[in-house]
Amino acid sequence: MPANSVQSQQADPLWTAIRAEAWSEEERDPFLRQFLTQTILKNRRLEDALAQLLCSKLATECVNPALLRSLFDQAYGSCPTVGESIRNDLRAIRDRDPASRGFLIPFLFFKGFQALQSYRVAHWLWAHDRQLLAFHFQNRISEVFGVDIHPAAKIGSGVMMDHGTSIVIGETSVIEDDVSILHEVTLGGTGKDSGDRHPKVRRGVLIGAGSKVLGNIEIGEGAKIGAGSVVLDPVPPHCTVAGVPSRIVGRLAEKMPALEMDQQFPHRHEEGSGI
Repeated sequence: MPANSVQSQQADPLWTAIRAEAWSEEERDPFLRQFLTQTILKNRRLEDALAQLLCSKLATECVNPALLRSLFDQAYGSCPTVGESIRNDLRAIRDRDPASRGFLIPFLFFKGFQALQSYRVAHWLWAHDRQLLAFHFQNRISEVFGVDIHPAAKIGSGVMMDHGTSIVIGETSVIEDDVSILHEVTLGGTGKDSGDRHPKVRRGVLIGAGSKVLGNIEIGEGAKIGAGSVVLDPVPPHCTVAGVPSRIVGRLAEKMPALEMDQQFPHRHEEGSGI
């Protein structure tokens, strides 16, 4: 193995862990040997492997993988925080999702993770005044992964999109660090309002499956939204809301429900408790 490749892996323990998992799986199931070699083991860096994987999925007849790869390389090269976000997102999945079983499986197969990383390149394009190309990315991400994220939306790191299917995130949405979002969640507007019209989701929020959060409202730090809720009003920090329309059903003892992934409702406070 070349010295620079060894040095790169030593400087990136997460990539080293992914490669180790790939070596183990290759020995266990030779059927996957070529796939794992081409996708993981022949690549020097995590970013190289991810770009290769995503470009193969997002390519079309007119926009081939080589053209897409040049865009990924530009985004990764000019914005080092993208690489940090990729790693934080992977750690979030490993820590919060019992189905992950390490880093390799979500890296290769979890479409919520892959859609989010594709969005990060689309967002970089949007920020560099390449809006039409960013919209092309948005369209392909929606077609391939079933996740529709406007490239102008602002999303932090350590974000987990569990399953990913049918997640919709509008143009002026903001999602801070360490948020967990389950499938079929919408962060949308309330109609034809223009301007700043989408939710602001603060750090540590857990949004249950099928929830619809609508309008320019703030979901306070460490809040929890129950599955299937329709949220039309701001949610105070460290509160649980549920229902259609949603209402506060309790306060949370944990500071970061997104990390715990406990979707049970807290016990309701007695009347007069302020809830």
